[in-house]
Amino acid sequence: MVIAVICLSGCGEGKPKSETKPTAGNGKLQFRANGEDFVRQGFVSKDSWQISFDQVYINLADITAYQANPPFNPDTAKEISVQEKIILPNPKTIDLAEGGEDAEPILIAEIADAPTGHYNALSWKMVKAKTGPAMGQTLVMGGKASKQGQTIDFVIKLDQEIEYRCGEFVGDQRKGILAKDGKAEIEATFHFDHIFGDSDATANDPLNTGAIGFEPLAALAKDGKLEVTMAQLQSALPARTYQQLTQDILPNLGHVGEGHCKSTPISKS
Repeated sequence: MVIAVICLSGCGEGKPKSETKPTAGNGKLQFRANGEDFVRQGFVSKDSWQISFDQVYINLADITAYQANPPFNPDTAKEISVQEKIILPNPKTIDLAEGGEDAEPILIAEIADAPTGHYNALSWKMVKAKTGPAMGQTLVMGGKASKQGQTIDFVIKLDQEIEYRCGEFVGDQRKGILAKDGKAEIEATFHFDHIFGDSDATANDPLNTGAIGFEPLAALAKDGKLEVTMAQLQSALPARTYQQLTQDILPNLGHVGEGHCKSTPISKS
């Protein structure tokens, strides 16, 4: 059975429209997006830049929760074996930095009459926004970076379009298990330490060896300002660094908690 939610913004205030009637036994299912404490609280990059974010806009579409049987393993399976699914088709720009340091992950939508069961797979597309603060981009990171008395105000605009297909949430608590008249949540998680690295990890930790850090971006700043697009990064960054960002890091930005996802580039039309 497929439930397609027509509205996205404000869905928590009313019943969503669906292609089919939900089966007997329903509950509330929340869709959330999480930039983790790295976005909410800031962190120190692998190359010692103190980074804080004012906004992190990400534009998502076709967010889909699945009850999959067998469970989807992104490392081995090609497709998700769907038993039930709920789709949020309309694109939505989310600010992952919204709220305070201890804010909950961003609520995208709440489905009041979702079929019960275990939502053990999740997929979404990161696509260019057609309107709003991220127009023309898939991801816009704005904030400050400081090191040894130097401060850079940055706005980094990326437009790479990617589809992520993920299995079950991996974390301290299981998610997605919805009982009758109960409430459950599923979460798209984004690991920004994959881009910048993390000073709390060792230099030879795979997290840091795989990250570009902030230093290559700081080198592009002028008079304490950096506003850069992906096309400009392609021209200005060393070829290996740009390749690392676009082919290794961004395809692995999306997770479900600590669970990995299978990513596929979205072809340019």
